Amino acid sequence: MKKNIIRNVVLIGALSLALGCSTDEKQTVVTKTQLVWSDEFDATGAPDSGKWNFNIGTGNNGWGNNELQYYTDRSQNIKVEDGMLKITALNELYLGSSYTSARITTKGKLEQKYGRIEARIKLPWGKGIWPAFWMLGADSDTVIWPQCGEIDIMEYLGNNPTTAFGTVHGPGYSGGASISKSYTLPNSRFDTDFHVFGIEWDENYINYYIDDVLYNQITPEDVPGEWVFNKPFYIILNMAVGGNLPGSPNGDTTFPQTMLVDYVRIYQ
Repeated sequence: MKKNIIRNVVLIGALSLALGCSTDEKQTVVTKTQLVWSDEFDATGAPDSGKWNFNIGTGNNGWGNNELQYYTDRSQNIKVEDGMLKITALNELYLGSSYTSARITTKGKLEQKYGRIEARIKLPWGKGIWPAFWMLGADSDTVIWPQCGEIDIMEYLGNNPTTAFGTVHGPGYSGGASISKSYTLPNSRFDTDFHVFGIEWDENYINYYIDDVLYNQITPEDVPGEWVFNKPFYIILNMAVGGNLPGSPNGDTTFPQTMLVDYVRIYQ
């Protein structure tokens, strides 16, 4: 069931200070509440082609990360059903790959500069499973990564079901040198229930939230290179299998694995 998120600025500020995510005592905490774009995934079938594009194939060197999956647009891998988007990874031989999954983007259809960008997601579980909700600079076709900028709103490794993390990549701080922080659920797991992952982003900060807990703030002073987050970005939802970060699935990883997305929303 869709649920509205009630935001309390005082509570968020107190939580952020308690978690020590502030870079200084002048930390910016803003609540953006005007809904300007959303996909509620209410229409059964393929994702809305007016909002989403498919990435197909294996990309360059496993999408640059030695990932093992082949991304498709088949209903076996991605569909809207029961009021949510379902991205499913399968263990199958397909066009030279041992796994299939799906990856969609809003490139050319929704490219957002600033705002609160959030999604309500239930994540899968298993070694080698690597779902993500993230953004790339809209100029990524002409400006080479990481100069184009990358904002990872949520990444998660399936063998660690209580922890997710948010990251920025840019020139001088990408890959293993990226600026990142994790958040661990106190009494739950990301694979047993839905959780809201979001950022509030403005000219001089990106605030990271899970379930309205502000667990990190990244500012220009926190990055060792150019701040490249003052331009439009597009949204990506995907679930990788294997790759440099999670490693390959093992004998305990069962398939299929499904990432459930209840909604994606943008507020200003």
